[in-house]
Amino acid sequence: MTTIMLTALGSARFLQRLSLFALTLAVISWASVSTIAQDESTKERPRRALPADTEPQDIIKIDTDLVPVDVTVTDVKGRLVRNLKKEDFKLYEDGVERPIASFNVEKIEGTPRPVAIVFALDLSGSMTPEEVARVSDAMREFSRRLAEHPAVFALMTFGMRVKTIQTFTNDREKLDRAFEKLAHEPNGMSTHTYDAVDDAVRMLVRHAPLTREHQLMKRAVVVITDGFPVGDTVSPDTVIERANAADTSVYVVTMPSFTHLLASTAQMTPLPTPLDVSGLVEKTGGRSVYANQQDLGPLFRAIAEEVAAAYVLGFYPPKEIRSDGKFHTIRVEGPRGLVLRQSRPGYEARKQ
Repeated sequence: MTTIMLTALGSARFLQRLSLFALTLAVISWASVSTIAQDESTKERPRRALPADTEPQDIIKIDTDLVPVDVTVTDVKGRLVRNLKKEDFKLYEDGVERPIASFNVEKIEGTPRPVAIVFALDLSGSMTPEEVARVSDAMREFSRRLAEHPAVFALMTFGMRVKTIQTFTNDREKLDRAFEKLAHEPNGMSTHTYDAVDDAVRMLVRHAPLTREHQLMKRAVVVITDGFPVGDTVSPDTVIERANAADTSVYVVTMPSFTHLLASTAQMTPLPTPLDVSGLVEKTGGRSVYANQQDLGPLFRAIAEEVAAAYVLGFYPPKEIRSDGKFHTIRVEGPRGLVLRQSRPGYEARKQ
């Protein structure tokens, strides 16, 4: 009997040690995987501006030599100027004036310009449920403002990760259902803003053709956030480079959740956020606005109006530089007293 008890006790100890050994191996394996994942997450995404030829994309290329640039024109009070003609502009490439070969406005022969918009909403935890609801209503207002245009919309959220809620659609019911899902989306502590814009630009490149019905499509990303990116794997410069290559403008609506405010006797003046300082908006020809009113509808309608009101100027670079693989600057000038914002500061010629 004693021998049997000692044998049983030894077996129990052996099983206990075996379990402890297995647990130790599991912990070591988990730590190794976590370390590798962490190392991978800190690596920046490839700097290639556009997908390679082997990657799927639905871009219709009618004239690869024509270089387009969007220009938004406002007066000193910030009001849009829509009555300019081709002769009112001058376009310079590397400081040398070039003939303007094409000139498009909001409507050509009564046909509204096509637009493709990606909404990117910050659900990092700083956005309150009330703000999410107000933003959803405002995005509906935005889409209604462009009802006359051949328009498609997509919706994504970002926080700890970037998630596509709705791919491009012109179906209002689908878009409304996507907005309704936002209230049930989980949030996170990080704010991957640049990653979200990067994914949005890639989505535009792959699924929103640059031309539609013989008109250049307006591509834009509308970011709704607190203005404080955290944890991104892609740098602001890379996002700007890719947006410029895709002829995409970025508009930012900064919500008041975590925005730093400078108190004065009469009003609260928002301080610039890190997102403002990055140059993402200015270098892509977009606009940055602060949502300081409860009703976001008028603000989003104004942005929608500006998105569709840009002039599109196109020119042909000299043959000797069309395939030199170098970056060439673009500068557009207009009538004195007006403010011009162009969608990109230049372009990179394809390399032969």
